[in-house]
Amino acid sequence: MAHSLDQLQKIADDLKRQRDELQVKLHLAKADARDEWAKLEAQWEEVKTKMEAVRKEASHTTDSVSTGLGLVLDELKKGYDSIRKTL
Repeated sequence: MAHSLDQLQKIADDLKRQRDELQVKLHLAKADARDEWAKLEAQWEEVKTKMEAVRKEASHTTDSVSTGLGLVLDELKKGYDSIRKTL
């Protein structure tokens, strides 16, 4: 089907609008991913510190400490998976 110049221009204008919208969404997604990464990095540093303390006090470690660290590690994994899906 042949398109008139006006129809082609309308299609091109619509594609440009869609492109611009996607570009903004991608930029925002990258910013969201960076924010999430910063949050996860802070948690990672906390985990490293706690893991070292647990290693040093292994004979005195309670189940609640191990459970708490497990929850934080699970949260980190979910956060990293979310960023991976975003990128």
